This record gives sequence, structure tokens and C-alpha cells, in this order.
Amino acid sequence: MGKSTTRVKQAAIAAGLNIEIITLTNSARTAADAAASCECHVGQIAKSLIFEGTQSGALKLILVSGAHELNLTRAEILFGEKLGRADPKRVRAETGFAIGGVAPIGHMCPMPTYMDDALMGYETVWGAGGAPETVFEITPQALLAVTSAKLFSNA
Repeated sequence: MGKSTTRVKQAAIAAGLNIEIITLTNSARTAADAAASCECHVGQIAKSLIFEGTQSGALKLILVSGAHELNLTRAEILFGEKLGRADPKRVRAETGFAIGGVAPIGHMCPMPTYMDDALMGYETVWGAGGAPETVFEITPQALLAVTSAKLFSNA
């Protein structure tokens, strides 16, 4: 288990969660790939997207259902500023995760977190386990609690 994956597991344990990080035989870089590998609906994939505020420069973690793209207009209203994709090198340096393997938990830095309310419609969801080929299953209620995320409507 790599450093990033270990950090995800440790964050889960610290939060009282018992998750199993699964290493897939195929990459889970896209929601469709992850859903096929996990044999679940693409909407059950909790994509961990890192954006930065164009004015503040602050990183933001947004958990979005794999069935959706982030509605940037809504997100900009939510965060009170325009958002831009964060530089992959910055994401790696500050969160400890490489793009494609960004987990919803275990970040090296705190950041405001928001979660697509569409994820709440599933019994379980799947998040990245800290590397592009790793995932873990969790209830959306537990994911919301462990990330201290605020729900938002991405529709």
C-alpha cells in the first residue's frame, strides 16, 4: 500500500470507519471506468474534484456524482467566487494526492468540502482510495460525516 492509500486508510480509522481499500485490475481514472470495475451505477462514483478560487487561490474539494459534471455556475455561487481547475502539481504538493487518485479523505491540508446531494440517493458510493487504481465503498451518510461536507444541489 502506497503512502497516499495508507493516509486514506488511517483517516478512515481515525474517524471510526472500517473501509476496505480495493486495488482494481484496471485504472479508475474516470467515473465510467470505476463504475465498470466496481459493478455499480456510474452515479455511485464520488468524484473528488479539486478546484481553486480564482480570487482567493484557496483549494476547494467538491465531491460530485459520477453521473454529473460539476455545474460551475452553481459552484461559483456556492463559493462566492469563480473556480478554476487547480494545477496538478499544486494538488499533489498540498493534498498529497495525484490527479486521478484524489480521495475524499486523508488530505494533508484542510479545505472546504461540498458534496453533490445526488450521492445521497444511493445505498453506498465509491470513492478513490488514494491512487488511480484504488477505491473504497462507503455509505453516503458516512462520507458526508467524515468529510464534514456541506450538501449542495448540482442539478
